[in-house]
Amino acid sequence: MDLQIQQRVALVCGAGSGLGRAIAQSLAKEGVRVAVCGRNAEKLAETIAAITEQGGTARAWTLDLAAPENFDGMLEEIRQHWGDVDILVNNSGGPPPAQAQGTDAAVWQQQFSLMVASLIQLTDKVLPAMRKQGWGRIITTTSSGVVAPIANLALSNALRMSLLGWSKTLASEVAADGVTVNVMVPGRIATARVSQLDAIKAGRENSTAEEVAEKSRKTIPAGRYGEPEEYGATAAFLAGVPASYITGSVIRVDGGLISSM
Repeated sequence: MDLQIQQRVALVCGAGSGLGRAIAQSLAKEGVRVAVCGRNAEKLAETIAAITEQGGTARAWTLDLAAPENFDGMLEEIRQHWGDVDILVNNSGGPPPAQAQGTDAAVWQQQFSLMVASLIQLTDKVLPAMRKQGWGRIITTTSSGVVAPIANLALSNALRMSLLGWSKTLASEVAADGVTVNVMVPGRIATARVSQLDAIKAGRENSTAEEVAEKSRKTIPAGRYGEPEEYGATAAFLAGVPASYITGSVIRVDGGLISSM
């Protein structure tokens, strides 16, 4: 399928590894010019190398989402290189494990600023150009915890949930301008983040990470963890012209893990 997004400009946040890198690579395969950003310059360089090796076009910007004062400078540099951002992928790192009770208020505030407020601010900066040209894509990646809360991940469950309400509201505001706004929900995708969470759970249960992973796989109808490439391909489809009538939606990429409708 031709997604008809060749030469479009994408900005993928948190693209140094994991889901962000997979999304960046999938977009690049479709001929999109991909700007990747994140905090770790070395990991971003690895993403650029992977994209270049497959024949794609990409540039990296070292950026901390906790420093929104740097957004304008990055966006202006992208504009000078390629033009305005057509596709924005909002992707932030996961917060530390935490219980719903007893977590310090300062931690809640810090994580809200990083995981929610920063993404909203960045989106507000790219939307005017999208609406003016009559085409744009806002894709926000979250967690399965927004549908089925995950034990000991209260920060993620609660804060990412707010992104769903924001995205649904925004979708109705910009749909007539040709801009779609969707949320992606990953299940157990084989990334370093999931391996880290398996290891943490193993420590609590006096088990091993592989034993935790095996138990987890048994709860997934597909019988396995997803591959980052499968998640990236879904994001690329949502960015494409054939997906122009999909907006305000929550797309699960979970191998059937989430049992609710």
